[in-house]
Amino acid sequence: MAQLARIKELSGLSLRALARESGLSSSSMSRYLTGRLVPPWETVVALCRAVGRDPRPLRAVWAEAAKAGPAPVPRRNDLPADLFDFTGREAESALVEELLRTAGAVAIDGMAGVGKTSLAVHVAHRLAPTYPDGGLYLDLHGFTPGQEPLEPQAALGRLLGALDVTHPPASAAERAALWRSELSRRRALVVLDNAVDAEQVRPLLPGAGKSTVLITSRHRLVSLDGVPPVSLEPLPDGDAAHLFGRAAGLALSEEEAVGQVLRQCGGLPLALRMAGARLRHRPGWTVAVLAERLRDTTNRFDSVFGMSLQQLDAVQRRMFRLLGVLPGADFDAAVAGALADMPPERFGAVLEELVDAHLIQELAPGRYRMHDLIRQYAADIAADEEPQADAALRRVLRHYLAQAVAHDRTLPSPYRKEHSPGDPAKAMAWFDLEYVNLVACFDAAVRLGMDEVVADLPQAMRVWFFRHRGTDDQARLLEAAAAAAARLGRDQQRASLLADLGFARAAAGRLAEALSAYELAEQSGPVDDDLAAGLALRIGLVRRDLGDPEAAQLRFRRARELFEKIGRRAGQSQALAFDGWVTLQLGRHGEAVELARASVALADGPAQITGLVTLGVALASHDPAESLRTLHDALRLSEQNNLQHNQAWCHNYLGVALRVMGSPEEALEHHRRAFELLEPLAEMQLEIDCLHAYAETCRVAGRCDEALALLDRTIELARELGRPHDEQLASAAREAVRAGC
Repeated sequence: MAQLARIKELSGLSLRALARESGLSSSSMSRYLTGRLVPPWETVVALCRAVGRDPRPLRAVWAEAAKAGPAPVPRRNDLPADLFDFTGREAESALVEELLRTAGAVAIDGMAGVGKTSLAVHVAHRLAPTYPDGGLYLDLHGFTPGQEPLEPQAALGRLLGALDVTHPPASAAERAALWRSELSRRRALVVLDNAVDAEQVRPLLPGAGKSTVLITSRHRLVSLDGVPPVSLEPLPDGDAAHLFGRAAGLALSEEEAVGQVLRQCGGLPLALRMAGARLRHRPGWTVAVLAERLRDTTNRFDSVFGMSLQQLDAVQRRMFRLLGVLPGADFDAAVAGALADMPPERFGAVLEELVDAHLIQELAPGRYRMHDLIRQYAADIAADEEPQADAALRRVLRHYLAQAVAHDRTLPSPYRKEHSPGDPAKAMAWFDLEYVNLVACFDAAVRLGMDEVVADLPQAMRVWFFRHRGTDDQARLLEAAAAAAARLGRDQQRASLLADLGFARAAAGRLAEALSAYELAEQSGPVDDDLAAGLALRIGLVRRDLGDPEAAQLRFRRARELFEKIGRRAGQSQALAFDGWVTLQLGRHGEAVELARASVALADGPAQITGLVTLGVALASHDPAESLRTLHDALRLSEQNNLQHNQAWCHNYLGVALRVMGSPEEALEHHRRAFELLEPLAEMQLEIDCLHAYAETCRVAGRCDEALALLDRTIELARELGRPHDEQLASAAREAVRAGC
């Protein structure tokens, strides 16, 4: 649909404006422009007319597109690779597949190392063609050594992120509802691996629809209603012998010795593969020799794992031990090199040997992980035999910090004047990939008392956090980082971290907590003018939202003075715009217009959005044409820069302006669009603002039931977040609706 995208570009209009000019809905327009739907020829004609173009040259292109149909939706597949030597389990596989078709969910349980994940992944790959929306995989870390099980709220955040919902709601209940809603529109298969119990899994289950879920756990999850269990036993001797032979790479003839090996491995696929790999790496050995070596140790895992270690040299064994203390879910080669303090030309070969011995798994080229059982075994050995484990862990934490700082410096940010050369998209992809490991490293740094890492890592993730507001760990990391900065005597850094903490809490709608963090930042000691200006601006916003416009105005004017002193035009523009906003609230219309115009004149690009919206709202009752033109300019800037929260804000205030102009039905379209954009965002502050405005437009339009429902939601949120001012406003509006209806 490149030709349609070109038409939009030529029009100079926003998606909604072009839709309106063409007599279409914006949702249909979006589907046409992205190729998800081929438009009727009449629609192509209408679009061409909107930009003054002749539609006839496009007739042949349209005919081909209509014949081909819409572009396929990209298929997501997060599943680990299927094992090339998967053996047996025919009956269990058939049962799991049948239950997925009939019940839509299955929980596979069994002891550690019995092959639960292998079976789940194997079945998922077999069924992949029947799930056109792809396969999702999430390790819940129910039994991962050194890691706490993933909380349902965080698990839902990661699952929604896999569906490109990058800003999920704050509460677990809302996330679960959104997750069920997203899955109901898809046909996807979800693998939830390594669950600790039913309570961890229950919020992650799909609701109505054709998506299915496969769960694995060491525990039988009998309390999960509607999720039938399938329990795995160790492999029977025939399948175990076949798998052992495949892993060893030979035909087995020594029946008695094979039987001894199978008994020592207990029918566990993990142990059988490792024993077979040991034999394959010792071509001079017979199965009887292997069986004799295994008998030397009475513990099954010590014998099999220990036997695998014997094929390694001293350097490889040390790498294996140290990997047992590595935080996080997976790792790349550079992390392993930092852990073992080994140069790049050496650690690649070491990792390859560990892969060949089945001691680690290579998930993708250069990306590795350890099975939980093996990780625990490695950690136990490290505790007994590795006096340098603590120093190795500290090297890894410093490595991750250095990598985070380097990637962060390539990202454009309003917090610094310039950034380092590099690809910002690759940097964001690195943070996306390593996020779980970065949080695990932060927690390890807290345990080790590495205050430098604790204080610096959240600041290196600042831009990533800004684009992923609502991330569950952000406030926790910032609180600990501020405390670490205080212990280090870094008052300026502590103030900066507290300012970030306040911003995160304000976005979550927790104004009292945000104000507390900002005030602590101000009390941290002398701060530079840049930080002081930012704090004044943010405190003004909180004061405004708490219902104190006079106090807010004093803060905005202080922020303007400081931004002017340090030559930050964008900051001055923001302070002027918000000053204009509260001036309008205080009833001084003319002054508000002048402040907003001054704001727009000082800025360029997306920095103009705040001033444009303020100006558009201030002009709504006096100059409707300029008001709408200004608000659409703000919306276009938001769309061009992919600022979804700003798009929602612009649509909301387009609704407000149209209501003031006497067009409540048209206004309602913009309020609805604002809430469509808000749905995946963790922007509780913005949601409350939009709820107030939407409810008032419904009241003016005579839609009393809708207004009451919106106000009830506002009161519920205000009580949950401790916002009495918003509760009072919504309660008064509720009485007005009842009185008018």
